[in-house]
This record gives sequence, structure tokens and C-alpha cells, in this order.
Amino acid sequence: MLRTPVYIVCSPRPDVGKTLLSRLLTEFLLLQNGNVLAFDINLREPSLVDYLPRLTETAAINDTYAQMQLMDRLIVDDGVAKVIDLGLHAFDDFFRMVAEIGFMKEAVRRGIQPVVMYIPDATRAASNGWTMLQRTFPGAALIAIDNEHVLYGETPKDFSNAEPLRIAALPAFLKSIVARTSFSFTNYLRTSHDRSAELYQWTRANYLKFKTLEKRLKLQN
Repeated sequence: MLRTPVYIVCSPRPDVGKTLLSRLLTEFLLLQNGNVLAFDINLREPSLVDYLPRLTETAAINDTYAQMQLMDRLIVDDGVAKVIDLGLHAFDDFFRMVAEIGFMKEAVRRGIQPVVMYIPDATRAASNGWTMLQRTFPGAALIAIDNEHVLYGETPKDFSNAEPLRIAALPAFLKSIVARTSFSFTNYLRTSHDRSAELYQWTRANYLKFKTLEKRLKLQN
């Protein structure tokens, strides 16, 4: 039986491509499944809700009521994949809350598959965050993201045993294109007249990696 995935895209470090990955993943899930729901827990602008306002809700975890509102939306096995763009300011509080309420175990019991997509840089803070996740949520689906723009192709020692999902770096001029809030990766794939273009190949490659990840986690047939 397939489980409803909840993807938590996160990092305790700034400027690692977290919202870019959230955008890519959300658009992929919409294309593949026909529906998706994203949550933006982010103080910075632009954030996910700026890029995908029709698919994204803002969320907060600064009080018990807000926490329960969010958890109630995530714990429903409705077949609609969820994506959380978790801002670095909320990283510690979010995972502390998740541990305190036993969200990971309860989610699995209810047919939900949490997937933590963790984006490190080469700092000690990033390594500490990864160690905390492994220690606090043993057996959980923890995916290390190797963003070439951040790590320059060099995997930090603490992630050497992880099977990373690699995201190739984009040239600066292409980064400026995808940074526009009006840009859609899926629309670009559908309308591009040059399938050999670097941005086309980059987007398609990442969509295929998401598809492979889903199969590895048994989230699709």
C-alpha cells in the first residue's frame, strides 16, 4: 500500500538552495500526481509562497495553536503529497516539536511517510544538524542533498555514508532566470523548443531524480 508523503525540505544554514529545491519538488509532484499541497514556514523573501501562491499556505509554529493546525494538516492520509519549506529560523523548534509529539511514528501509523530532505553546507552547524536528525529520528527517511552550488562537488566527511541526492549547479545567468517569481519549471519543460538547452536538461534530470527517490521509498508503483 502506498503512503502519502510529507517532504520536509530543511537546513540550519542560509543560502543553500532550500526554497529552490522546494519549488522543484512541488512542481514535480503537481505534474506527476495532479495535486500537491505546500507549506511555507519562512521569514525570508522571496519564499515558496511567492513562487507558488496557488499551491502554498503559510504556516507557523510559534504557539501551540499554530503547531496543531499544521500537524492536523500533515497527519491526514488523503493521497495528497505535502511539501514543507522549513526556514532556518524554525529548524530547531520544528524538529523539537516533532520529537515531543512523536510525529514520525504517528505519521507512519496513519499511512504517512515523512521524508526529510536535508541540505548541508561544509560548516560544523550543518554536520551537527544532520547528527541530531539521525539520533532523534532513527530509521526515518533522511535524504542528504548535495547541492553542487554549495558543496562544489565535495561531500563533507559526516555525510560520506549517506546516499545523497545531487543537484547540479546552474550558471549565474540561468539562476537569474529561475529566480523570477513568474518562472515555472514545468511550464518551461512543456514550452521549450530546445530540449538540448542546459536548463531543460537540468530540470528534467532533477524531476527524474525525484521519481527515482519516490520509487526507492516505495511512494509510487
